Amino acid sequence: MWKKCLNFIKQLPSVLFIIFSIVVGSFIVHYLKITNYYKNIWIDFIVIYLCLAVFTFVPTLKAIFKRIKLHPGGDSFNTSLHFTEAEKSLLEQHYSRIQGTLVFWKNQAEKYRNFHYYCLFWTIPSSIMIPIIIQAMNNSNVTKILLTIISTHTAILIAFHRGFKVEENFKAFRLGESEFYDTYRRILDQPITFGETHEQQLQNYFKQVEQIRKLVRNAETDNFPTVDNRVDKKNQELTNHLNT
Repeated sequence: MWKKCLNFIKQLPSVLFIIFSIVVGSFIVHYLKITNYYKNIWIDFIVIYLCLAVFTFVPTLKAIFKRIKLHPGGDSFNTSLHFTEAEKSLLEQHYSRIQGTLVFWKNQAEKYRNFHYYCLFWTIPSSIMIPIIIQAMNNSNVTKILLTIISTHTAILIAFHRGFKVEENFKAFRLGESEFYDTYRRILDQPITFGETHEQQLQNYFKQVEQIRKLVRNAETDNFPTVDNRVDKKNQELTNHLNT
């Protein structure tokens, strides 16, 4: 739990620093009455906000256009002492056919994960920044532009996050990938859990993998972009199945 929280914070530490600087700086400008530089400071805040908003979106762009490779695993079917050579060949062929799907799941999960965190890092602090900046602002057009930019940016992120069902898709692809590798490791380490005979073990393994693929595919098709904000039945079914 703590490790996940630390990884989350390490994603974009500069964002929190800049937000903190904006809030503190706005109070300094307001209470010290630095009128000669007041307008220029707000312009600097606008430039910093826009540059940082674009810069922190780079990880999401990389995840969209970069093809992520699967991590090399440990011993696989070819080194198993449980199965015969013919059975090993069947398992290796089956895994080679699903590798493309695993790469797709991993890429999709990474893309939605990065955008999900990007939305969190901007929408949550923005809800705190806006009322504080309002108290420190004057009636100049520059401060109004800053608030318009922050509000518009936040509204766009919320709309895309909900419309594209970012969190639901991230969970679907991530849970599907995790469930497959759990099944994959189980057939290697505890094949007896799939049945008593080798034939039963292979057939049950193939059926479980196919079931995982169907559930992820159903969740994916049900999570197409939409203005509907309700939780999809199929995606909830996937989550419940993978958590059992």
